[in-house]
Amino acid sequence: MYAYDEFDERFVRERVAQFRDQVARRLSGSLTEDEFRPLRLQNGLYLQLHAYMLRIAIPYGVLSSRQLRQLALIADRFDKGYGHFTTRQNLQFNWPKLSDAPDILDLLADVGMHAIQTSGNCIRNVTADHFAGVARDEIEDPRPVAELLRQWSSLHPEFSFLPRKFKVAVTGATEDRAVLKAHDVGVRILRHPESGEIGYQILAGGGLGRTPMIGKVVRDFLPKGQLLAYLDAIMRVYNSEGRRDNKYKARIKILVHELGLDAFRNAVESEFAVGPNWSAEETAELARIAPSFSKIAYDDLPAVSRIFEAAKLANPTFAEWVENALFPHRVAGYAAVTISLKPVGGVPGDMTSDQMRAFADLAERYSSGELRVTHAQNLVLPHVKLDDLFDLWRTLGALGLATANVGLVTDIIACPGLDYCALATARSIPIAQAISRRFGDSARQREIGPLQIKISGCINACGHHHVGHIGILGLEKRGQESYQVTLGGEASDNLAIGELLGPGLSADEVADAIERIVAGYLAKRRPGETFIEAVRRLGVNAFKSAFLRGAQDAAA
Repeated sequence: MYAYDEFDERFVRERVAQFRDQVARRLSGSLTEDEFRPLRLQNGLYLQLHAYMLRIAIPYGVLSSRQLRQLALIADRFDKGYGHFTTRQNLQFNWPKLSDAPDILDLLADVGMHAIQTSGNCIRNVTADHFAGVARDEIEDPRPVAELLRQWSSLHPEFSFLPRKFKVAVTGATEDRAVLKAHDVGVRILRHPESGEIGYQILAGGGLGRTPMIGKVVRDFLPKGQLLAYLDAIMRVYNSEGRRDNKYKARIKILVHELGLDAFRNAVESEFAVGPNWSAEETAELARIAPSFSKIAYDDLPAVSRIFEAAKLANPTFAEWVENALFPHRVAGYAAVTISLKPVGGVPGDMTSDQMRAFADLAERYSSGELRVTHAQNLVLPHVKLDDLFDLWRTLGALGLATANVGLVTDIIACPGLDYCALATARSIPIAQAISRRFGDSARQREIGPLQIKISGCINACGHHHVGHIGILGLEKRGQESYQVTLGGEASDNLAIGELLGPGLSADEVADAIERIVAGYLAKRRPGETFIEAVRRLGVNAFKSAFLRGAQDAAA
């Protein structure tokens, strides 16, 4: 993985020193909260319902075991002994004191981490495919590009005060596991269909929140060496033309929609034509960065592991876990392993400091000291030998991290909601826990098959509810929590926004509603048909009657 050089180290340390002075002035009263707010936000510090929250960047979702141990130390010393992994591959601490924030940032800098631009109207943490570098369907590892974008965007003098926050995702695989079309800008590494040359497809104008929109292709093929110049052109068009009079219309998706794709594309291409040419510098920097991501020393192993196959036959519980946890590795004899942070009845994405330290040990023992954070709030060990899987699973079980539900109905994405967030209008965590307990039986989960439930506690959609197979949005209605349920969303190349099923429900009614929807699927599915495939075939209306019947019964 990428290691900070002298410039990176100095850059982050100087930023920490600046923020330490800003915090001191806020504590002394020489800075008002209104003056301090933009300063703390660009250092990842929010003021939530009960305390400050610090959001820490995990660029493109890659962590080392050393960094995870440092996060555990911070959790114990400055928080309440846990952290929360988010849908942008970040980690949040929910209880730090303002006076401690600079010390936390110093500890992060000790291990090559920071919280720069995890908030504010700037380019946020760049995300990527969590299987980057190991996926068999990968054309090229996207992590060097993502690191290049991190360096380019950090405190960029022209783009640090944009009309609104800006999110970028990168993938190098044929299957989109980074949800490019739900981002302000998506970068896909691909081959030119005629020449075979590797370059980029550029998408823009995606995003969820108050007005969900699907990203559109702005450039079908961009040659290598021109990425930064082209993204600069997009950012300049957005920075100059984006709405600043209305924060609800300030995202680039609104600009693309209001201008129209052709007009937006023409504006970008015009800016690109007269902009700077950094091709030589970009190519050289990528060549410098890339070797950092190719240092894993794999053993020469057979494609089939007799130890692994025998363990599956002898232990059905292990075989059940393996069924959804493993992802095919490009190197024979290895697998990438997804570890669920969704124990039945637990808080999605939470991890205790003890689990962090133990997991760091496992990453060193089984995965060359590297792990990944997924946008589904789970973790990945990307370099595990098939021979080691059974031992890994047994150790995970002792840590409470061997829940066999990856991709199933209890693998729920949920934002912190009204338990923590000052923007939330309803709770998310208790809803996720109730659904998880309702469907907690492992045999029942396997019978239902792949099903993505995503929950947001407000219209900002941090829980990605719009693109859940089943989406749940918590709102406030006449002083009470009310939950809207949508159906048919999808977070893939075929990105789809879910459709509203009916009127809002009370918190106590949500799990029953999900039960009825799932029962309808099980009654109507064809052999081998997944939930989302059945919804596509039958249409959302086929599920409305059962949903509405329950809502009507509750009203009566």
